Amino acid sequence: MTKKQKSSFYKIVICGILLTGSFFLDRLFFLRLAVLIPAYFVIGFDVLKKSFRNICKGQIFDENFLMVIATFGAFVIGEYNEAVFVMLFYRVGELFEGIAVGKSRKSISDLMKICPEYANVECNGEIRTVDPESLVLGDIIVVKSGEKIPVDGIVIEGESNLDTANLTGESVPRFVTVGDSVISGCINNGGVLRIKVEKEFANSTVSKILEMVENASAKKSASENFITKFARFYTPIVVFVAVFLAIVPSLFMGNRQEWLERALIFLVVSCPCALVISVPLSFFCGIGKASKSGVLIKGSNYIEVLSKCDTMVFDKTGTLTKGFFEVSDVVSEEYSKEELLRIVAHGEKFSNHPVAASVCRAYKGEYDAEVCDVREIAGKGIKFLYDGVECIIGNSALLAENGVHISVEIYDGTVLYVARENQYVGCVVVEDSIKENIEFELKALRKFGITTQIMLSGDNRTVAERVGKKLGFDEVKGELLPSDKMSALENILEKTRKTVAYVGDGVNDAPVLRRADVGIAMGAMGSDAAIEAADIVLMDDRIEKIPFAVGLAKKTMGIVKQNIVFALGIKFAVMLFSLLGFSNMWLAVFADVGVAVVAILNAMRLLKTKQ
Repeated sequence: MTKKQKSSFYKIVICGILLTGSFFLDRLFFLRLAVLIPAYFVIGFDVLKKSFRNICKGQIFDENFLMVIATFGAFVIGEYNEAVFVMLFYRVGELFEGIAVGKSRKSISDLMKICPEYANVECNGEIRTVDPESLVLGDIIVVKSGEKIPVDGIVIEGESNLDTANLTGESVPRFVTVGDSVISGCINNGGVLRIKVEKEFANSTVSKILEMVENASAKKSASENFITKFARFYTPIVVFVAVFLAIVPSLFMGNRQEWLERALIFLVVSCPCALVISVPLSFFCGIGKASKSGVLIKGSNYIEVLSKCDTMVFDKTGTLTKGFFEVSDVVSEEYSKEELLRIVAHGEKFSNHPVAASVCRAYKGEYDAEVCDVREIAGKGIKFLYDGVECIIGNSALLAENGVHISVEIYDGTVLYVARENQYVGCVVVEDSIKENIEFELKALRKFGITTQIMLSGDNRTVAERVGKKLGFDEVKGELLPSDKMSALENILEKTRKTVAYVGDGVNDAPVLRRADVGIAMGAMGSDAAIEAADIVLMDDRIEKIPFAVGLAKKTMGIVKQNIVFALGIKFAVMLFSLLGFSNMWLAVFADVGVAVVAILNAMRLLKTKQ
């Protein structure tokens, strides 16, 4: 417990002891009063102070005001024990709320600990400790064992295991070596790393995360907005009803004290604590649990939208697939696989295209042939002289333009057709492999109500359809430009008239992520634009986090509805009983604080949600 919570706990204990002792002084009126009045002020001072401050600000009608009016009235009619008991249980409810918020806040505050305090920058052979915000692109930083990586960068020396638990919720360390990208906020658990700065602190992963978490509470759901508006009108109405109940019936029926007591009971029951506490707390617990599991939700409104989602649209590359190409096959009747790969690699080493890079990774030999007159044809391939012989590597359109007949058509994957002296000699097949467990997770989404699953891709239509068929998508569209993706999503939104989520990771996905009812971005490999545009960010790119997020959203909304129905149902029933004279102050206390405690404990179940 925090210092403030401990203070509240001690006050509750002291008040509880004094209240218990007062029952043994029933015949000693003044001594009993001398015990109960200090007990009331010990437990109720903070509530009295809050109510006074709010009245001075013009914010009269709130739960503090209701508690003060009800307990003062109880003292007036001689119900001293009840007055103290009402205030005591109200403070018990506040303590429960504080503990619940503390637990859910801890999940979020753990993320705050990822912020690095310093960076070791290397300059002229010396290492200086500086503020991470002072780092610039190209700086070389040194991260020792146990230290946090201050900014995003690339490892240029060393290898180590990184603890990414606070970022991704993943307990298994991530091994990195020279050439690997690393993100800020990870903890180095192994050897010393030298890292080249790729992003300044303000644009690094850790800064983006903190900004998203800090802004999450500002975006309220429709349920929260409803409760806020409800409480704004509800509280003054019940105060006026209570005043009416205390004055008017007694003018015609007499027995002023009985009607005053009924009015006070009505006030205690009507306090909207359970609603104004439990509903926001439910969303807060949901966001906290998601954050702890590596899913950043930028506001409670997105939890509500995601819970209603029944259509999910996916990007392919980097989302469903690993996002990098690998050579899967080499086909040739003229050459051995090694020799054909050698020819292709000698030409592709001059290209920056990801497909070219995959060929060069696959080739393990020496670049010892003479290569010259290299010409890259955008979107089609490359021409060059290999030991004085002209070679063409590219798609079927490029070879057709040069009068080369392709004897074999291969459609699986991206195909680099190879020609020497205008004769087809073979091809290299390059594929972007599908991520593990994708099929299982897509089936899991259907169990959570995502009945329509669509894939939109900028990749070759044949490749996209092959991947889509394998994964069981309801609809697949390929060869889409960014503007085409937007048009496709607009058609889906118009056609389905349902709640649509979009999952993507690239710069070209940013507009679509923004347009969808809820956008989900891959955080670890995703572009800054996609992360900025998205409403939900998966910090480790694991697709299984999506079913978890959908399930958590549905569970959160279920608990919110349970708390609303339970709180209003009990309150309205006891309020009716109090009007008819069938209720007493003890039942009123349960209907107020007891219901609030039950609702808070119900909301806290979200923190136990399994991934």
